[in-house]
Amino acid sequence: MTATDSLTRFPPVSMSLQKTDPEAFAKELGKSFREYGFAAISDHGLDQDLIDRAYEVAAKFFALPEETKMKYFIENGGGARGYTPFGKEIAKDAQHVDLKEFWHVGRDLPAGHPYEKDMAPNVMPEEIAEWEAVIHKLYSAFDALGGDVLRAIATDLGLEEDFFADTVRDGNSVMRLLHYPPVQGDTGGSIRAEAHGDINTITLLLGADEPGLQVMTREGEWVDMNPPAGCLAVNMGDMLSRSTNGILPSTQHRVINPEGARTEHSRYSMPFFLHYRPDYLIETLPGCEREGVEPQEPITAHEFLFQRLKEIGLM
Repeated sequence: MTATDSLTRFPPVSMSLQKTDPEAFAKELGKSFREYGFAAISDHGLDQDLIDRAYEVAAKFFALPEETKMKYFIENGGGARGYTPFGKEIAKDAQHVDLKEFWHVGRDLPAGHPYEKDMAPNVMPEEIAEWEAVIHKLYSAFDALGGDVLRAIATDLGLEEDFFADTVRDGNSVMRLLHYPPVQGDTGGSIRAEAHGDINTITLLLGADEPGLQVMTREGEWVDMNPPAGCLAVNMGDMLSRSTNGILPSTQHRVINPEGARTEHSRYSMPFFLHYRPDYLIETLPGCEREGVEPQEPITAHEFLFQRLKEIGLM
């Protein structure tokens, strides 16, 4: 499948449309979300210079010696903060570990905040002076943009535009700095990221410098999902899919191994996983009842997250 063929399935929707015609913006995004669980957004407003600097900072960290990076691995921390080493994470129900290493940045909470027990403090790699100024600034920009996308989703679902604002306020959202090292030799059946659905509400994903992301259609076909330059991919997570009783599907996706000369290249990406606040009760939203589809039992966002972290080998 060519890049052009792929993009016909995910025509980018301009974020500027949300200001001029929010109903049309919501409808265009909703159409793609309901069919694929994914959509592409152009004109997202994130500072490209900040994005470029974040990639540079991430690459600088992952190039550090293994023993240095392991200083920031938090044993029994569920990968929530700091460094998670290569070969640690495994997709739910997968047989092989993923070929990746990553770092998680989370929300900074003031002392005494009620969610302190559920959300660990951030750690900073002391070897990289510009870390907080770049990485944490991008986290904040992603967090704000996620709220804008949720307003469109609420509109498409027939809810009040600001319905999701309280559900994600002080949510347990994380930005993941991902490094997939060069793939050379026998991988033992492992790929960069096995087929999986995301845990959270929505994921915002900057286009990676290397291809490989694929999305499974309802017909079981794997199609490429590599946003064009300057665009963002957005996909549904399991939490929001559960809230909508499957109206918005959390689609299986994966990152396949490169071929030919590209096996010598690393791949970097930066997904932002927007989460509900820990005590939010995930249950079927108004208007999302479906004939013949039994709603799942209500569960708090924290309980759901903890279950899934155990399933993917991080707890």
